[in-house]
Amino acid sequence: MTAAPRPRFTARPGDADIWVKTPEPTAARSAAIFTARLTIDVTPAQRGRIKVTAFRRGITVADMLRDLLAREFPDTDAGAP
Repeated sequence: MTAAPRPRFTARPGDADIWVKTPEPTAARSAAIFTARLTIDVTPAQRGRIKVTAFRRGITVADMLRDLLAREFPDTDAGAP
């Protein structure tokens, strides 16, 4: 028995408004590198704008926010905590 192939990132709904209102999936994301989960509170409007922007850029919200955080908080000293 083979498992059904997982949908690719491009399999998101074509209507951004419906996608924005859809709750985040609860399945854990596997990563090739160690990651730590960070939870922040945003308004529903902010969440919508973030999701629409990521959708328009063709990337995931997580990837977009990781890039933003890397730009704002560069690793100036890799050895220091």
